[in-house]
Amino acid sequence: MANFAEYIKESFTELKEKVTWPTWSELQNSAVITLVAALIIALIVFAMDESAGNLIKLIYKSFA
Repeated sequence: MANFAEYIKESFTELKEKVTWPTWSELQNSAVITLVAALIIALIVFAMDESAGNLIKLIYKSFA
């Protein structure tokens, strides 16, 4: 159990003293970039889904 307590203490010290945390503006910029990228990817997936759906409908209509 002593090893676990030492691990927790060292982890806390490392997070407090050695980790470089982003500033608020850097965090906001990263969040906006992530949001924009997610929206673009969602639109691409939506367009591919709609295209595939329309192609399948066209194929089914040609055989009906």
